[in-house]
Amino acid sequence: MHVLDTSAFIHEYHTDEPTASIALVQEELEGEHAFRFDAMEGAGMHIHIPAEGVVETVRRAAGETGDREVLSETDVRLLAAAFELDATLVTDDYAMQNVAERLGVDVEAIARDGIDERRDWTFQCAGCGREFDEQHDRCPICGSDLSRKNPA
Repeated sequence: MHVLDTSAFIHEYHTDEPTASIALVQEELEGEHAFRFDAMEGAGMHIHIPAEGVVETVRRAAGETGDREVLSETDVRLLAAAFELDATLVTDDYAMQNVAERLGVDVEAIARDGIDERRDWTFQCAGCGREFDEQHDRCPICGSDLSRKNPA
């Protein structure tokens, strides 16, 4: 089973495998890409609604990798669908690929190269320069904004 992200419809992804997606993807599509979603649904694509517990598992994993703030609700629910269905996630989104790697979900990239390695982002304070392993709204030391930093 392959779970299709928005990019799969935009880039006219084809597979002989059974497919699934979520309703939120359809809301992101316009014009011919939206018609493609409808056509695939009519041809048997499964529209999956992941369980809330699985969605929370994905959110925790995204927090652990440092990708939580860059994932949309659609991204989180697509990851949850792929995780719950033990499916391959079809996406070009690097943050989604990173979280999928953490969750053990297989990924197939479409138009771009996939990620080379999983990253656990760190966060650096814009004020005092301290680094943190976990995302916070503000620096717990000085109260300044934190930005995501590549740990390499």
